[in-house]
Amino acid sequence: MKKSIFFVSLFEENWMNNREKEKYTDEDLLEGLKQRNNPIIEFIYTNYLTMITSMVGRNSGTEEDAEDLLQDALIIIYKRIIAGDFVLTSSFKTFFYSVCRNLWLQRLNKCHGKTVHLSDIEEHIPISESLEYEIIEPAEERKRIYYKHYACLTPDCQRILRLFAEGRSLREISLLMQFKTEEYAKSRKYQCKENLKKRIKNDPSYKRLKGNENK
Repeated sequence: MKKSIFFVSLFEENWMNNREKEKYTDEDLLEGLKQRNNPIIEFIYTNYLTMITSMVGRNSGTEEDAEDLLQDALIIIYKRIIAGDFVLTSSFKTFFYSVCRNLWLQRLNKCHGKTVHLSDIEEHIPISESLEYEIIEPAEERKRIYYKHYACLTPDCQRILRLFAEGRSLREISLLMQFKTEEYAKSRKYQCKENLKKRIKNDPSYKRLKGNENK
């Protein structure tokens, strides 16, 4: 399951909505993640993002870093659940925080080239190496970043870029988009592509990915 298509469509627009908090048991949360249940995922975002943002903010990160970290942790936990050998030995909240903390620590260690000690305000547990909490592969990370920002483009831009990716000619796109000229279709494609590139290049995850590749 690719992270790029797994989570972006599930909660990119919904997780910040104000809604009455529901009560879920740890078992509910695990089963909800296994079933990719939107209300469960939104609940985790709504209730845990502040905790993760606080941890990351106290340790050289930004709010956007925290959002990316939360997504990565959800993917990793989801993979462990569907693998069939997962056993929760603490509260889900403590476990989730510990996974996020472990991932952020790995990123800081890579960035600084030495062991970093985090400032914590939440309870956490050691994460066993046997659980193989892998950092997402670069190819998957690139796709996630692309789809994340593609989803933020206007519907017209999304459609234009999709049609070009399908190999449609300027004439076909002009007709489908009801543009007056092929030259305008070409101009719109350029504008949409540049907008997408700018969004991607300004993404902290992309900058981190490029930094690791250049080392």
